[in-house]
Amino acid sequence: MRRKSRGVTIDEVATLAGVSPMTVSRVMNNHGKVRDSTRERVMQAVRELDYTPNLAASSLAAAQHTRIALVYTNPSGAYLREMLVGLLRVASRTSIQLVIDYWDNLDTDAERKAARAMAGKVDGVILPPPLCESHAAVSEFVRAEVPVVAIAAGRSSEEISCVRIDDLRAGKELAEYLIAQGHARIGFIKGRPDLSASSNRYEGFRMAMHEAGLPIDASVVQQGDYTYRSGLKAAEKILSGKRPPTAIIASNDDMAAAAVSVAHRRGLDVPRDLAVVGFDDTSAATMVWPELTTIHQPMASMANAAIDILLRTIRRKDRTTRVLVDQVVPHKLVVRGSAAPPAKRG
Repeated sequence: MRRKSRGVTIDEVATLAGVSPMTVSRVMNNHGKVRDSTRERVMQAVRELDYTPNLAASSLAAAQHTRIALVYTNPSGAYLREMLVGLLRVASRTSIQLVIDYWDNLDTDAERKAARAMAGKVDGVILPPPLCESHAAVSEFVRAEVPVVAIAAGRSSEEISCVRIDDLRAGKELAEYLIAQGHARIGFIKGRPDLSASSNRYEGFRMAMHEAGLPIDASVVQQGDYTYRSGLKAAEKILSGKRPPTAIIASNDDMAAAAVSVAHRRGLDVPRDLAVVGFDDTSAATMVWPELTTIHQPMASMANAAIDILLRTIRRKDRTTRVLVDQVVPHKLVVRGSAAPPAKRG
């Protein structure tokens, strides 16, 4: 009879050395601080038992023990879906554990407490808008020395790494596209006032209008908050005036889709009577008719870059100095059917 051989396990090595399996793992992978005497006991047990670690399993275990959290509180379901698809795709490829947490309408103190509680459970954090600009959350993670990457923040940060597009340039390009088509009276629906990306997109619009020598009428500029409902209210105000614009720029696709809905309800043809353009190129851009001309923000590429930055930071041997990355990824103007030259009015 042939006797079936059985490999020595890490638990057996730990028992012989009188330490925990975790300590054996640290010695074998040269991770963490282990006393020289303890290290020698472990290696003696390894030699006595002729223990050979399963390198594939060790690599997988190391990856699976890397926990990266996505913390969100975002009113745009379409925007969140784009981000999640990108993150899940990268997470499955790298075998990391992706932790998803939803902070619903937390005040400053609650955000600080939530960040403090999460800091002890994860190795890195990804913060999309609006949390990427929450001083309470960011400062708590930084204090706990947890690496953080902000996705789609409107500006670089002195505290955390960022992956973003150039929102000011994108806003300017969108306005220039409409101006080149012959639009001179252009409305604008702003995004959340507490986010720098919102102000940058509007500033880009303002710069394009100024350079073209075109005035901006305050009555056709309305505040939104990135939700579809806020887009409805803003578009109603803009189109109810005595001199409605021939085009509307909305700071995201949800609000742009709402503007298209209001235009249809008022009997306006899009784009013949009113051109409407958006931002982000989420699924909302192709779920309306006509489909939206918009700025494509490459969320999948941004998610990939964010995780890459976190993994490189987490696995750096020298953690005494913080290395911050400000990665600006290219955006793209996607032309669809919602924008055209203004109709001639007799």
